[in-house]
Amino acid sequence: VTYQLALPLVLSNLHDVFHVSQLRKYIRDPSHVVEMDEVQVRENLTYEKRPVAVVDHKLKELHGNSISLVKILWDAATGEATWEVESQFKEQYPFLFSGKPIFGDENSYLLGGIVT
Repeated sequence: VTYQLALPLVLSNLHDVFHVSQLRKYIRDPSHVVEMDEVQVRENLTYEKRPVAVVDHKLKELHGNSISLVKILWDAATGEATWEVESQFKEQYPFLFSGKPIFGDENSYLLGGIVT
């Protein structure tokens, strides 16, 4: 048995037919819910992942220069985080640096000033 989905135009590149024999029972998980208004799906079916918060800060010495790095939390549910160059993130995502300092200097911030 197959079903064809009525998808919105923004998702018209997705395959809209699925086979019942390929389905399995879904166990509800609130972290799986993504509001469509918040996600802009591109033509190639990718989307921009937005950072959640700055969770750590460090200085790295490289060839005699100090580079300020921030650890960016990408997904609060999974704890996915990466180290990024602070100056680039201040330009791209200034809202991450609008809270109060949390690492003891004026160059480190967290959205809302709260660490979970």
